[in-house]
Amino acid sequence: MDDQSKPQRIQSRATALGGGLAVLANLIWLAQAWVIATVLAGLLSGTVSQIWLSAMSFLGLGILRALLNRQAQAALSHAAEAEIQRWRLEIAATEAATADVSRFGGAGSIAALTTEKLDALRPFLLRYKPARMRVLVVPPIILAITVWYSWAAAVVLMAAGPLIPVFMALIGWAAKEASAQQMVKIGSLNDLLADRLAALADLTLIGAGPQVIDGFSTASDTLRNKTMAVLRIAFLSSTVLELFSALGVAMIAVWVGFALLGEISWGTWGSPLTPLVGIYLLLLAPDFFQPLRDLAAAWHDKSAADAVKEDFGAWKRDARPKMMGLGAITSPMDFDCLALSKVEVRHPDKTLFFPDLKIGPGDCLAIKGPSGAGKTTLLRVIAGLEIPSRGAVLVNGVPLSDVQADGWRASIGWMPQTPRFLGRSLRHNIGFGVSLDQRILHRARVSHVLDTLPSGDLTQLGESGAGLSGGEARRVTLARALHRNPSILLADEPTADLDTETAQDIINGLLDYVADGGTLITTTHDPRLIEQMDHVIKLDPGA
Repeated sequence: MDDQSKPQRIQSRATALGGGLAVLANLIWLAQAWVIATVLAGLLSGTVSQIWLSAMSFLGLGILRALLNRQAQAALSHAAEAEIQRWRLEIAATEAATADVSRFGGAGSIAALTTEKLDALRPFLLRYKPARMRVLVVPPIILAITVWYSWAAAVVLMAAGPLIPVFMALIGWAAKEASAQQMVKIGSLNDLLADRLAALADLTLIGAGPQVIDGFSTASDTLRNKTMAVLRIAFLSSTVLELFSALGVAMIAVWVGFALLGEISWGTWGSPLTPLVGIYLLLLAPDFFQPLRDLAAAWHDKSAADAVKEDFGAWKRDARPKMMGLGAITSPMDFDCLALSKVEVRHPDKTLFFPDLKIGPGDCLAIKGPSGAGKTTLLRVIAGLEIPSRGAVLVNGVPLSDVQADGWRASIGWMPQTPRFLGRSLRHNIGFGVSLDQRILHRARVSHVLDTLPSGDLTQLGESGAGLSGGEARRVTLARALHRNPSILLADEPTADLDTETAQDIINGLLDYVADGGTLITTTHDPRLIEQMDHVIKLDPGA
């Protein structure tokens, strides 16, 4: 708790410092306005003196005001960046330690929340809180000065000023709803993009390009309409607020003008209005409304920020089971025996029951069954990526827990059904930058793949594996799984969707791994692979 609250306290102090400096910068204008009023009043009466001193005073105050504004923006920017990074780190840490898929949305929604949605907090953190501080300090001070000189001008300010927050609140309710709808559409569009990119190869093969384009067009038009709704509200509110502030300044200007011309004699506390006081009040009137206008403009930032906070709260309320382990980088543990005892996994739509099993070093096990029977779930349970609802996974005779999970996973090689790649070199995609073991490359049948690439293992791949065929991508995935010489290899449908020759290469690579003493657990429908396994279990769909 202390580790989390300390950054928050630092961020709060930085925000308070930035807001305080912004308030001081605004108050300096009161002194600058007095200097200007003194010079102009002197010019009108012909008694101006020491104009250079007044000019230097005005310039000095202006430099001080600029420095305070600069420091205020620096402090607020630092605080905003720290706050956004804290939220992003919380999302990244939580997602990295989560064992289940989020019900908040797909990968696109979470990516949108982490990037562009959290960036929408920046204007709120930079402008809204400082604007609120200025509203609490600057207008009351200007109103007090105005009351001292003229009750009539003060009445105008008190009549026009409160109308701005009232209309700001009324329009803000509509802006919040529009912003929330816009944020939902941003997440939906990102989900759609991630889903279509994942299936891009299949969509191309079946000629579904026009339908995909139409879907994107519809989704982007919907988002554009939601965005325009937010902008319409923003422009409408700005027009209304500018109208009231302009009317307030105009009414004071009319009163000052007629008072100085001698047409009216009321509005002051007995003594006639002097040019110095009249000019000073005219210069202060716009700055009475300016903090209110700034707060009104920042109110739309608050509406967007509230929508983001609601999304963040929805993501945080999505209580998913944590992945077993502490997330530490550790050495692989020795492997003697793996056993499952009365393991069940409950999902919202069904419960999966898994048979008891026991395997040791050098064994190979095939898991078969229809789609939905839980083959991939069983691999995740064995790896400690999913925690059983009942029963236990026993590693070396000890129930798998957070204490052993990191060391256990460090001893496992994982070969997923769908290859995933980074936009980096082939070497980085296999060994994450470490020099590659030629024996592993030969076992995974990757050596001849390197010969066909322009820069060998330094060839840059696209994030979807661009530059590799489907069979080559599967071989590279096997090489990655074998890179650290794991004690146990979990392979999820390693020969699915491969031609006969490539599938046989993958099978031979897996058998070579077992012949060297490795332990293989694979899910498969391939009879050629099944008949090579020592043990076979069949899963049936759970109740």
